[in-house]
Amino acid sequence: MNRYLVLTLRNPGFDPAVIEPHYAFLDGLRAQGQLELAGPFTDKSGGAYLLRAESMDAALAIAHADPVHVTGSSEVTVREWSAK
Repeated sequence: MNRYLVLTLRNPGFDPAVIEPHYAFLDGLRAQGQLELAGPFTDKSGGAYLLRAESMDAALAIAHADPVHVTGSSEVTVREWSAK
């Protein structure tokens, strides 16, 4: 399993109603053992989370299922990360 850093940066039309579905999505990932860390940025511009996935394609599929991406509320970027 590799680690992937997912950055979610709010778009100008960000809808706060997506926050609870986003958190529920992250809770599901955590329950499946795919989520290591997650949290918002203190300036409220978005947040980040650290995934475990088999490949970049798998990480992208997970991140693109996030409600903040699906609704277009945030720009979602995924980077493979060799954190130690």
